[in-house]
Amino acid sequence: MSTNADEGPEAVRAGRTSAAGSALEKSLRILEAVAAPGGPHRLADVTAAAAVPKSSTFRILASLIDQGYVRQEPESRYGVGPRLRLLSALVGGGEPPGIGRILDELRQTTGQTVHLALYSGETITYIRKLEGDQPFRTASRVGMRMPLHTTAIGKSILAHLPAAEVRDLIAATGLPRRTPHTLTTARALHARLAEVRAQGFALDDEENEPTIRCIGAAILDPAGRPVGGVSVTTVTFLVSREEIEAYAPALRAATEALAPLL
Repeated sequence: MSTNADEGPEAVRAGRTSAAGSALEKSLRILEAVAAPGGPHRLADVTAAAAVPKSSTFRILASLIDQGYVRQEPESRYGVGPRLRLLSALVGGGEPPGIGRILDELRQTTGQTVHLALYSGETITYIRKLEGDQPFRTASRVGMRMPLHTTAIGKSILAHLPAAEVRDLIAATGLPRRTPHTLTTARALHARLAEVRAQGFALDDEENEPTIRCIGAAILDPAGRPVGGVSVTTVTFLVSREEIEAYAPALRAATEALAPLL
């Protein structure tokens, strides 16, 4: 096959890569444009910097927002999302300063296991776990993906999503039963989410795993959209429902302190 010596990277982008490769290249260039200094950036600026058509840029940005790599800011500007910040921290061998301190303060205040999770697509993913001062260990681990409808963090996130988005998630994933206490109907889940919005936290009362009781609250971005959440995890035979609900003020203080760091 002949090759034109004058063909450069732009020519390769234009026609020599596969459809999947071309889409990947565009997504990476858009991420680079969003992460460039001086952000959050306007759509027109991202389009120009990434050299991607406006319609494609808009579509790719929407997907990146859904996945947590990009965050939509006021005035239709786009900034770095929590998953991209986390990836940067992992590559750099650290994490945004203050996250560990905030989580450890919550662990010391409650004496219980603390989880930090990010919301991505149809699940949450644990990115930090601090064991409590209790004679038990939970099965959760960093990197584990968990359902939204069975977990305290998941329900706190669902409570802050538009109703139409919650309906779409239910349609896509169903509400599979994990324990006898799992909410498995849309009506029951929507009723519970109304309670979560009213009280500012969610409970997982043996809904995801027998004997495990958790309280969770969402972490919100400046636009009020959930990017993740924090939970305090206990076991039912040591901590009553009333006792775990008493952790709510400390939990909410932690999520509010974490919000600007994610």
